[in-house]
Amino acid sequence: MTTAQRHSAAQLRQLALEAGRELEDAPALEILRWAAGAFGRRFCVTSSMEDAVVAHLASRVMPGVQVVFLDTGYHFPETIGTRDAVAAVMDVEVVTLTPRRSVAEQDSEHGPKLHDRDPDLCCAMRKVAPLEEGLREFDAWATGLRRDESPARAGTPVVGWDQRRGKVKVSPIARWTQDDVDSYVTEHGVLTNPLLSDGYASVGCAPCTRRVLEGEDARAGRWSGTGKSECGIHL
Repeated sequence: MTTAQRHSAAQLRQLALEAGRELEDAPALEILRWAAGAFGRRFCVTSSMEDAVVAHLASRVMPGVQVVFLDTGYHFPETIGTRDAVAAVMDVEVVTLTPRRSVAEQDSEHGPKLHDRDPDLCCAMRKVAPLEEGLREFDAWATGLRRDESPARAGTPVVGWDQRRGKVKVSPIARWTQDDVDSYVTEHGVLTNPLLSDGYASVGCAPCTRRVLEGEDARAGRWSGTGKSECGIHL
């Protein structure tokens, strides 16, 4: 499935709102099958390479689907290794996006360790801006957001309208629990980031990610102590 009708912004928004209602209780594969049929190659999956669950699901309905990965320059080696393994063994096309400035150039302009002093600015330059540039050729994108991850994500629709980017945002596993993810990984042998077996419940950039403590939610290890819980991509 490589082609699909082009839509105006108004049509895309209407598609998103209708699909969000109609697919609320649908299985993840059905949601992704709808997206592949509606958008063809103008649909992609984004992945932080915490795991490859959504990429694997999408490849089952759209072999060769593009999987967009943001290489911030601050990733754990395990994350880069997971990306390379996904590209090697899965029926997907991994597309790596990078910020306009290297870490060294950012340090020269803003001073070292901007992530400690102004994490919002760091995320804006190294995550949000590159993604917005990379998504320009697409009408819809899929994420691995789940409602059980944090209170901020509790209202995530399975299909929604990304007003900021003028795109359809698909979250096919929004209704899944961590047990659902674990079961899918086991059943299908899906690649996961090794850090998930080393105390990390959510994997982001190395300077801003720590292991979680017992009783903490999955996002507690991100930007710990700053009051920040999202990089800005999903706001």
